[in-house]
Amino acid sequence: MAADALTGRLESLAAEVAQVPQEPGCYLWKDASGTVIYVGKAKNLRARMRQYVTLSDERAKIPLMMETVRSFDYVVVESEHEALVLERNLIAQYHPYYNVDFKDDKSYPFIAITERDVFPAIKYTRERHRKGTRYFGPYTDARAAKKTIETLRKVVPVCTGTCAEWRRAIRLLEKHPEDAAVANLVLASKGKPCFDYHVGKGPGVCVGAIGTVEYARHIAQVERFLRGERASIVAEVTEQMREAAADLDFEKAARLKARLDAIAALEDRQQVEFSATISADLIGIYREETISCACVFVVREGITVRSVEFILDKGLDISEEELVEGFVKRYYEETEDIPSEVDLAVELADADLIEAWLAGKRGHQVRLHMPRRGSKRHLLEKAAANARHALMRYMVRTGYADDRTNLALRELESALALDAPPLRIECFDISTLHGQFTVASMVVFTDGRPDKGQYRRFKVRAELDEANDFLSMSEVLGRRYAPERMADGRFGSRPDLLVVDGGKPQLTAAMNQLADLGLDIPVCGLAKSDEELFVPWDDAPIVLPSGSASLYLIKQVRDESHRFAITFHRQLRDKAMTASILDEIEGVGPKRKRLLMRAFGSVKRLRAASMEDIAAVDGIPQAVAKAVYDGLHAL
Repeated sequence: MAADALTGRLESLAAEVAQVPQEPGCYLWKDASGTVIYVGKAKNLRARMRQYVTLSDERAKIPLMMETVRSFDYVVVESEHEALVLERNLIAQYHPYYNVDFKDDKSYPFIAITERDVFPAIKYTRERHRKGTRYFGPYTDARAAKKTIETLRKVVPVCTGTCAEWRRAIRLLEKHPEDAAVANLVLASKGKPCFDYHVGKGPGVCVGAIGTVEYARHIAQVERFLRGERASIVAEVTEQMREAAADLDFEKAARLKARLDAIAALEDRQQVEFSATISADLIGIYREETISCACVFVVREGITVRSVEFILDKGLDISEEELVEGFVKRYYEETEDIPSEVDLAVELADADLIEAWLAGKRGHQVRLHMPRRGSKRHLLEKAAANARHALMRYMVRTGYADDRTNLALRELESALALDAPPLRIECFDISTLHGQFTVASMVVFTDGRPDKGQYRRFKVRAELDEANDFLSMSEVLGRRYAPERMADGRFGSRPDLLVVDGGKPQLTAAMNQLADLGLDIPVCGLAKSDEELFVPWDDAPIVLPSGSASLYLIKQVRDESHRFAITFHRQLRDKAMTASILDEIEGVGPKRKRLLMRAFGSVKRLRAASMEDIAAVDGIPQAVAKAVYDGLHAL
């Protein structure tokens, strides 16, 4: 899109935005077809929307988004808190492309308690929330949700919504609500026992073995269990077991003991080590370029009640704060299980507002907290690691990585005017220290993936008084693409694209060297600062779209070449420093130097070793070990 056309359209939108009231509310940006592509909230609608049309919002996605914006709507509300609630409702209604949302627009499993019934049942469900039913979750693992119900019914016998006898009893009581007070007597005369009652998982509603008051206590225990309040349940069941034993009702005491064993077994599986007991949700995030995963550790009374992972449709293309805030709103819109503390890896600008919203849902104060050390910080890091593994599994399972790589290669073909997708990409980077220990790396990506067997590294032979990337790049490319190397199968085939790390000077060096060799290989330079691609046929750099697959791939290629070059440079520098340092220590000759290097591998490890460790090396006397230790630590 031409810059003047974009400028003119933004000026037109700015004139419209000038008429927007300076009140709290939500704004909806729309594209040419009228589709809502972004929903936001604001304390002052006009001031916030002006940041978009003047491109003064610093988020990377805003210029790209505003290229497609053609119109907007807004809704005025009474307070910023109402704006937050409305924002979530509008996002749920429109699913805008630029807002954070779950990657899979599907319903998640919940455990539900049908509190509207005379004898509430526990059930596994994916249904939309209904009035009169309490939901616990969401779960992302259906098997875990079902297993929780199964285990829970061993602890506290309750009916399930799938039991035919329970459904018959509920229909009977719905037809005769006047019998609710004496339901157990009515069912005792008309019911028949279900299978779960025979095996101890059902309380016997079907045959009137339990009254509404006692059953209500069972349901209360179930809900407390699902909220993670297990200590009080253990104390309560333990007291009941003691009373049964005192009354010589050993059969009842044995049943209660079995319930305690079931709780203990569950805690053995779910226990994590903390320095202190905590009850909180800990949210870890792992991001790729345009996709991410959030992992929530639901910890109650020091025990991880469940761990759930959600794939999100945004990643490194937006800030971590925006991603986390979007997920927090999305997740707690779904769940009723809100703790008093939510631990995050970043601080949120709207933390106070979100805390007030969560407190309103929970009925008690909620704190957003960013732990910096201790057990909570450690668990946050574990949650982020779990999120990474979950995202990798998702990408493999769905073929996301393959599709993304193919898209990246096609985008590069188009952006760089190549004849075909660049199936073999070679990238070079120079690393030096003021002209000393100058090296170059060559990394190869085949079919969009690192091909480490083809990586090569070079020592620059030119005598340099200072860093000279132009001369270094020319030398290395001349050696790599010399006729004998091009004919050497160990160096692989001719690349479809040559990438040099740097701007116009590095690109010019590459073009000149290829011309001297008589080679016609497509080449581009990648600048570090603004991620711009420099090409031979245009003075203006090519800017790949933020968040695009092609930008992610080209950055990955560049970063890998930089890593490989830096690693080699450090190895040479450390080796030289080691030789120099050890040469100056009295009593260390070539033989002892080899013994030390063979034992420790590097100067870094040698410096980290104790004097006793050095003296333990065969052939190193105590006095020499002390001299080595003192010499290394005198630096």
